[in-house]
Amino acid sequence: MIIRKYRSADCPILADLFYNTIHTVNAQDYTKEQLDAWATGQVDLERWDRSLTEHHTCIAVEGPFIIGFGDIDDTGYLDRLFVHRDHQRQGAATALCACLERSVKGKITTHASITAKPFFEKRGYRVIRKQQVERRGIWLVNYVMEKMIN
Repeated sequence: MIIRKYRSADCPILADLFYNTIHTVNAQDYTKEQLDAWATGQVDLERWDRSLTEHHTCIAVEGPFIIGFGDIDDTGYLDRLFVHRDHQRQGAATALCACLERSVKGKITTHASITAKPFFEKRGYRVIRKQQVERRGIWLVNYVMEKMIN
């Protein structure tokens, strides 16, 4: 596995990976209605590309395939961290998160899904609060989590 920087050409692949990961991996913790509200399959690629380009974005590649990605902004907000369903628990999320954590100093904050919460806890993140977030009129639970980076 190789971790590399984001390229604009990656954007459509990442949008598909985002949708498919949510609808498979996160299906253990969220209802179909919640999954559909969270990931509609209708990503604004121009907006995503702008966001991923402005953030520190790391891409995990295995052979010719992108198997995961994550991004963090300059304030330390870790926005997205997704790994393809066939590559779960193989170190990709750990490598991506380490790449993102090296990009900033101070406090990192993320809004972790129910599914991702144990992963972040193992990395030393602590839950600040459980919250309900609204997506397209549907409510989902996630966790505001923080970690200090020196």
